[in-house]
Order: sequence, then C-alpha cells, then structure tokens
Amino acid sequence: MAACRPEISGDISYMPEIFPDYTEVTIPCNIAPMNFQVISQEGTAWMAEVAAEDETVFIHSGNGLISFGKGQWKKLLSAGGELSIRIYEKRDGKWLAYQKFSMYVNDDKVDPYLAYRLITPGYSLWREMSICQRDLESFKERRIYSNTQGKGNCVNCHSFCDRNPDQMLFHLRSEFAGTYIFRNGGREKLDTRADSLISALVYPYWHTSGHYVAFSVNRTNQVLHSTDPNRIEVFDEASDVVVYDVDNHRIVTADHLSSAAAFETFPTFSPDGRSLYFCSAKAVEPMPEGYKEVRYSLCRVDFDPSDCSFGQRVDTLYNAAVQGGSVSFPRISPDGRFLAFTLSGYGTFSIWHKDADVYCIDLQSGGLSEMAALNSDDVESYHSWSGNSRWMVVSSRRDDGLYTRPYISYVDEKGMAYKPFLLPQKNPKKYYDSQMFSFNIPEFVEGQIDLSGRQIADFAAKAKDAPVVFVRKN
Repeated sequence: MAACRPEISGDISYMPEIFPDYTEVTIPCNIAPMNFQVISQEGTAWMAEVAAEDETVFIHSGNGLISFGKGQWKKLLSAGGELSIRIYEKRDGKWLAYQKFSMYVNDDKVDPYLAYRLITPGYSLWREMSICQRDLESFKERRIYSNTQGKGNCVNCHSFCDRNPDQMLFHLRSEFAGTYIFRNGGREKLDTRADSLISALVYPYWHTSGHYVAFSVNRTNQVLHSTDPNRIEVFDEASDVVVYDVDNHRIVTADHLSSAAAFETFPTFSPDGRSLYFCSAKAVEPMPEGYKEVRYSLCRVDFDPSDCSFGQRVDTLYNAAVQGGSVSFPRISPDGRFLAFTLSGYGTFSIWHKDADVYCIDLQSGGLSEMAALNSDDVESYHSWSGNSRWMVVSSRRDDGLYTRPYISYVDEKGMAYKPFLLPQKNPKKYYDSQMFSFNIPEFVEGQIDLSGRQIADFAAKAKDAPVVFVRKN
C-alpha cells in the first residue's frame, strides 16, 4: 500500500476544509459512503489515505471529490473503530500533506431508512412537494408520493408507528382533504373538519400499540417578515390535543387537553404507552399582536390505553414561565430514558427561529441539559430517534440559514450528543448546491414503505370519509 502514497514535499499545518464537515464525527457501522469535497483554491489534484486497523485505501481525485467505492467503504466499516484520514494536495507540481482527521465507526446501527418531505423553504405555496424515503445504507432515494401525482395539494405530517413502514399516516389539504391512515394493509381517510373540533387534525404521534394516534388541532395563521431574522412566523389562535381511537373511530379529548384558556399542541406518547406528553401555553389575545408573548411549557398526563382515558393530574416538566423560552416537538427515546425537545425564545414555529436548539431531559434523574454538540448558531428544530435510542436526526439550517437539511448525531447512554454529520450523498457538494428543497420532518423508518404515489393518488380520488365520533371525557 505504501507505493500508492505520493512523495510528500511538505506539510500543511491544518486540516483541510471539506464539505460536508465530516471531521471528527461518529458514524454508524451501516451508513452509506461518507463522500466529501475538499475545498481549495490552490490544489490541482488530491489523494486521500484512509486507514482503519489493517485496512488502508487510497483515493485519487482530480476535482477534490473524495468518493469511496462500495467495496472500499464496506471494508473500512467492517474494520470498525477509528478511520484515520489524511488528504494530500498537489500544488505547483508538489504534493503537500494536510493534518489528519478521523471518523469514528460505532457498532450501534442506525435504522436503515429515513423518510422526509421535500418542500420549498418559503412554506407559503405548495406547487411542488413530495414525501420521500432514503436508504441510509446507500444513496437510493424513492419518492413515495408527490403532490404532482394528485391535484397539486399540500401533503404533510407523515408519521409512523414505532418507525414501522406498514403503519403510517399523513394529511392532504385542499383537494381530497383529510387524514390518510395506512395500517397493516388497510387504509382509511378521515375528514375531521367538524363543529366539535377547531380544525382538522394536525401534528400526529402514534401510540406504541398502533391503536391510537394523538393529534393537535390548531387554528393557525402565518405572517411573513421583511426585516426580522426569523423570516416566517406561524402562530396559533387556538389549539387543543385529541386522541384518535383507530379501531373505534372515536376522537377523544378531556377538559385539561382542550381548554380555551390554553394553547395545547405537539402531543407525544411515552414508549410504554402510559403517558401523554404535550406542550401548553397560556392563551394570549389578541393575536398576532401578542405572538412573541406566547411561551409553551412541557406537560404530562396519564393515559390508560385500555379505555382511552386520561388522568386528572397534569405534571409540568419544563415551566416556560419560570425557566424561560418556549418548548416544541417533545420526543422520547424508545428506551424511555431521555426526552428531547426544541427550545426557542417564544411561540410554536421553531423551524424558523434562529435561536432554536435541542435540549434533553433525563427522565430518570429529571436533569435538564442542552445537547450542545448537536446545536449550531442557526436553527435546530424537528428531531426523531432511531429504534435503538442511539441516533438522532435533526432538521438544521446551519449550512446557509435558508434550507433545512438532516443531520444525524450519535447519542450515548448518558444522553450526550456527538458532533452530527450531514446526510451523505454520492456527490454532496453538487447535490446540496443544486437541491432547491428543504428536508422537512425527518423520521427514521425500519423498513421500506410498500406504497406508491399512484396507489395513494388513486385512493385519495376514490376514498369515502370514515365516520368519526367525538367524545369528551372529564
């Protein structure tokens, strides 16, 4: 192997600038090749020397793209441990060596698929959007449904029961409006625009049993800013939390989940199915004048899956009035140990709040900590856990402040996050420079979704609304 190394004329005293920044990241043992681009104004040729245990590979490049062959990458991952990477750059006919950097291969696998919505970053129009599924062990991406296959209507809020591709749902808005539920080969459409609810169903979260789905219902408005760094603000004028009983076609709520005195939203079931977490803020009037005064706390109530009932006591895990900020997107690790949430200065629309970061509560000790290594100076917002509780994907605008992209971070047994890495691509610089869509709601999935856009479009055009009964329990 030594014969493949060029004759080195000197050293460069720093590590190379690369895109994506994969220096010192921890990666799963089943991830796609971590190709990257060397950013340099002086080089004319490049070579990467990548060493892992007894395995060393050399990659030549005439344009700075370091692209691993499938066999090369598989051998490196199999070797495990530390991948030591050294980049050589040819300048004025001489080869110079950058300082080494490393990637660290972890034996904990990541779920093999990632689902997300591709949408233009303005969020005011939906001329073109789609729900896609990416194979994380390769570069294969499959479009599950594009709104161009239907009536050009909005498609949003895809959600899976315990990352199961055979139990999923999403909403269609405008034409063929409703909530579409696909469960173990069955399918149904719900039209929940009724006098009993303030809106159609919005933010979902499945109960681990698959028999229930918690939703928020939100009467929402949007404002666009011309000078505020938070370009877009979405705010609720009213919101409640409900639970849909899938088997009995009931929508169930209680007074302390749907109070006119509070905005309740972002419901999440615990992995054991015995608790319902949600965010709640004191109702503010008038809106939008008071939208910066809205602060959401993190709350919990008992849930009994035997009869879809709720406890009377509401616990507050994070009190926004005392601790500051506003909570959104609570998500509990599947092992039940950690609850991650997004914290921003105010309001509910953290995906455009530049101060939004991910925090974590240890549900055993009650300790609160920022997942500092996961956060940046720009937006970190929506996030989800892998099935083994060791990986988290988060939506981030850290690259350019405009486009949301999925970053994946290792999270250890103590809840500490490690430096995240951008979703790998075959040619990452070319791909992300030309990708004009944001990655919205990244969700890990344990298998391939067995649905096609044509099937979904045909069902939407023909489906009749399933009858739903509204029940309030006190």
